[in-house]
Amino acid sequence: MDTQLDTQKWNADHIPDLSGRVFVVTGANSGLGLATTRALARHGAHVVLAVRDERKGRDAALDIAGRVPGARLDVRRVDLADLASVREFAAKLRADHRHLDVLVNNAGVMAPPRTLSAQGHELQFAANHLGHFALTGLLLDRLAAGREPRVVTVSSLQHRKGTIHFDDIDGERGYSPMGFYNQSKLANAVFGHELHRRLTAAGSPVRSVLAHPGYTATNLQNDTPVALVRLVFGRILGPLLAQSPETGALPQLYAATAPGVEGGAFVGPDGPGELRGAPKRVALAPTATDQETGRRLWELSERLTEVRYGLG
Repeated sequence: MDTQLDTQKWNADHIPDLSGRVFVVTGANSGLGLATTRALARHGAHVVLAVRDERKGRDAALDIAGRVPGARLDVRRVDLADLASVREFAAKLRADHRHLDVLVNNAGVMAPPRTLSAQGHELQFAANHLGHFALTGLLLDRLAAGREPRVVTVSSLQHRKGTIHFDDIDGERGYSPMGFYNQSKLANAVFGHELHRRLTAAGSPVRSVLAHPGYTATNLQNDTPVALVRLVFGRILGPLLAQSPETGALPQLYAATAPGVEGGAFVGPDGPGELRGAPKRVALAPTATDQETGRRLWELSERLTEVRYGLG
């Protein structure tokens, strides 16, 4: 990892000139995604805002353009919980771009009551993992043609509490909102590490890097329909512990832009408990790096999404 982190606190001012590079950020209209998009645009990147609500995406782009004169922004709709929407988004993006440089898999949903996606999968697993798995696979050749190409997958501290219920992946026999959120965040971590392993084995120029934001004040906690989760994470602990989205986005910005970031790295905050602070390399849960778990999740994801990476 870049030795810069050993000598000073990295912040968004350290982002290099990104002129001529194309970034795709999912969930770009609010929270971490908006903070990430704003910082990338400020340093010259052309940013594709991949959003579920196009109106909110346009509002976010107008806000950024007002703060960053000359910002290059492109708002496009994608519902990551709907694989048909992911395919449509990827096809249009591929038609317009011969190369992409960085994909930031940032979007997520947290702790809803048990809900099924358009394809019949548990919503958090569908939106947080399967949609990003499919999107990455569908754009991988465009990323391979990019400059210093990276896939940044945003996980969470909660991945360390997660279990992947391979025998009940959609929670038919037992569901808890936070338990299946933790499953989806562990799936993000397993995917990012397994993608790194497969990209390396295939000799691909694309790097897979992971990040987590610590405890950050975003709409994720406040918009969950589960009252207890909203109360504890949004209204009680949030004001006491949470950092701003601008600070919480630093690990994924570092993973996406800093020179010398190694494939397979997991970047999080450097403060106590990794709750807040400047970016540093942190440890994945042992389950996230287990090769058998990685193989099982990869094969399941290929089957459920019908997206094949061709990496062996």
